[in-house]
Amino acid sequence: MSISGLQVISILNKIANVIEENKNYLCELDAAIGDGDHGINMNKGFNAVKEKLRGDNGCDIGEILKNTGMALVSNVGGASGPLYGTAFMKAALEVKGKANIDIEDFIKILEAALGGVLMRGKAVSGEKTMIDAIAPAIDAMKEALKAGLVPIDILKASKDAAIKGVEYTKTIIATKGRASYLGERSIGHQDAGATSSYLILNTVYEGVKDIKEGLV
Repeated sequence: MSISGLQVISILNKIANVIEENKNYLCELDAAIGDGDHGINMNKGFNAVKEKLRGDNGCDIGEILKNTGMALVSNVGGASGPLYGTAFMKAALEVKGKANIDIEDFIKILEAALGGVLMRGKAVSGEKTMIDAIAPAIDAMKEALKAGLVPIDILKASKDAAIKGVEYTKTIIATKGRASYLGERSIGHQDAGATSSYLILNTVYEGVKDIKEGLV
């Protein structure tokens, strides 16, 4: 199964809608251990993505992801803009010039995105960041692919692993960003960045599922 550039744009628009629906929730999570503006910033960024991609013909998925990254860097405040923006721009390089992508392309996209986050954020797994959702999602996808699962089930494995990663962030001390100032008081709180990463991965799964079932 592969999806087209126009279908990628449709999924990105769905992500923007999901972020908007959850902006207050993301802000509440962030307020507990951060600046409290993650949801507002992400919503602003993905609204800019929708505008940036309006009228795109979908012929080059690499260009779609690059433009997404540029819109996020330019419009998302705080650390999230550079992190998410870099993630999408690094991902774009993996599918430059492609009009369609399959599940193996998506794994490459996620790996490149994670590499961008690791480089920009100077963080690793276990530090209560978005990495704690993305890294296990990639591992789960690779295992599912190796096991011979169909693409939609591989995507399900990714989002299931991501939500487990989100739950994991409640159990660890934050060592990056503003949340790190709280030390052990950050335990018990869910990381907002990991949560927004999960929302994105879950929306990819739901979007591809709708495409597979002919709902879009």
